[in-house]
Amino acid sequence: MTTTFTTPGASRGMRHRRSRRSAVPLLAPLVIWAGAAGVLALWWSDTTSVIGPAGWLTGAGRITGLLAGYACAVLLALMARVPLLDHTIGTDRLARWHALGGRCTVSLALAHTLLIIWGYSLTDHTNVVGQTSTLVLHYPDLVKGTAGFLLFLATGIVSASAARRRMSYETWHYLHFATYLAVFLTFGHQLSNGADFVGNRPAQVAWYTLFLGVATLVVWYRFAVPVRRGLRHRLRVTAVHPEAAGVVSVHLSGEHLEELGGEPGQFLRWRFMARGLWWTANPYSLSAPAHPRHLRITVKTAGGHSAALAHLAPGTRVWAEGPYGGFTAHRRTAPRVLLLAGGVGITPLRTLFETLPGQVTLIYRARRAEDLALRGELDAIAARRRATVHYVVDDPAGYSSPLTALGLTSLVPDLAAHDVYLCGPPGMAQAAIKALRGAGVPQRRIHHESFAF
Repeated sequence: MTTTFTTPGASRGMRHRRSRRSAVPLLAPLVIWAGAAGVLALWWSDTTSVIGPAGWLTGAGRITGLLAGYACAVLLALMARVPLLDHTIGTDRLARWHALGGRCTVSLALAHTLLIIWGYSLTDHTNVVGQTSTLVLHYPDLVKGTAGFLLFLATGIVSASAARRRMSYETWHYLHFATYLAVFLTFGHQLSNGADFVGNRPAQVAWYTLFLGVATLVVWYRFAVPVRRGLRHRLRVTAVHPEAAGVVSVHLSGEHLEELGGEPGQFLRWRFMARGLWWTANPYSLSAPAHPRHLRITVKTAGGHSAALAHLAPGTRVWAEGPYGGFTAHRRTAPRVLLLAGGVGITPLRTLFETLPGQVTLIYRARRAEDLALRGELDAIAARRRATVHYVVDDPAGYSSPLTALGLTSLVPDLAAHDVYLCGPPGMAQAAIKALRGAGVPQRRIHHESFAF
């Protein structure tokens, strides 16, 4: 059974001009595949003939090795937090590309290792064990290359869904730093043993250029920029206010905050310089439009890090990385918008509810009425802009509230003509997407970013 609270209906606002869709999400995959084609062309140009089983196995090993090396550079570039990619493609889509690329990279590296060992053993008429020992112990940089390969395998194992669910975000995040070490260890092996690089100066220069360019992006955007901004903005906690059961807002002040450029719907990675918190940076959305002198985030207790934020002392120093994400007004393609929030997913949608022009409807779902965070602010925004907000909660008995096409269209009759911004827990988001598609909303008009790792 469901209880629904609705503010008075709103008149239609002014129509929003259709935003020009960025070409970056379309061009980025093309660039990646073009680079892979270039890697294959390198092998083709350097290969005169392939003869017999040994030749085919060794050739396949060379191809998979080249592609694995190239994939390492792509993986690092996707997670370098380059604003052009992050703001247009979206953090969650980049993360999905990175995860898929990671599985491909580990598979290519494993295939390369097995194929090269098998091909060389056939060529030298030795057994696989003896050939493995010869390669690792007597070929230049292969001890380091083997260590890097094992690190890649370990990273792939901890990234598997079953293993990932058993560890905290912080542990998973820091284990991924082993990827940098793995790339460093295997890079020398590629140049000193790769048949396509030995004696091929142009290929070596191209490979160095690729990896040094990616390394520059990683060092600049993941390390240098956050440090520079931390020193520039001097963020500190000013207050912590409860908003609902297990939900608090953290208010922060700082200097030159207009330079951050945070847009409604975006998030930052926050590092609180307090005991037990300083060693990790977690993603939390802005829950109010950015101001030149102060910022606010609203957080629900979902683990040790988020629970500790309720006890932050005023004056605590904060380092913020970002803003990140493409969950902004730039994704809008239709004059009418539905904002669909679940639980603490209201935080980025609250800022969009205040700032998006035109006709905007908000549906906010929660388990209980007391779980509705920021409700007073939402009512005030709805009254000010003459918008509609629906609060949908499960009753105290715990009966689930159906999230279906029929249920959504009963609240928003012309739903198929809307853009939809969706933010909520994974289960709710999946059900909402299914319901929206069933209601006739095109996939391209469903805008969703997930911060799940």
